[in-house]
Amino acid sequence: MTERKHENTSQDEGQRPKERQQKDKGRRPTQRQGQAHYYTKPFSFALELGFFAGFIWGGLHWLFYMLHFTIVPVGFLAEPFFKHEYIYTAAGHLTGWLFFIVFSILASLLYTFTIRKLKGPLPGMVYGIVWWLILFILVGPKLGMMKPLNGLTWDSIITELCFFLLWGLFIGYTVAMEFTDERKREPEQAGA
Repeated sequence: MTERKHENTSQDEGQRPKERQQKDKGRRPTQRQGQAHYYTKPFSFALELGFFAGFIWGGLHWLFYMLHFTIVPVGFLAEPFFKHEYIYTAAGHLTGWLFFIVFSILASLLYTFTIRKLKGPLPGMVYGIVWWLILFILVGPKLGMMKPLNGLTWDSIITELCFFLLWGLFIGYTVAMEFTDERKREPEQAGA
């Protein structure tokens, strides 16, 4: 009985590779531990990333405002839709935080579907600075979101610039690591 088992296993091992491929044709490839293939869905990934970027960085912006690092309230994105006095209330801060979360979701979707294949931290930092330029120079003062740059304090300008630089870095580098990190996708080819 043991001889028969030995014969069957040696017969399978003795098959030529081409015959083994034809025999296995139609079967799903088995995945060994540590060799799972990861496929990230860009839309759901960008939604989740945008939510957490808005939640975390919106909370930090609120903290910066409360510590008087900036005079721009967390609800600056909600300014065109609500009365100016409302933005400075507690409910206005929460509304502004929700607006920042929605803004971050839209920004992460835009980044994910346009420039997700760029590697490294620099594209995310540039992305954050571009958003700062759009909001604080082009659109914000015209819509009444904040005062023009010459009406803001230097502390506010530097805080907001650094804030958006780090916010863009958070979004950009997270996307870059998810969509360009080949070690996670093909471990045997990347040397992991």
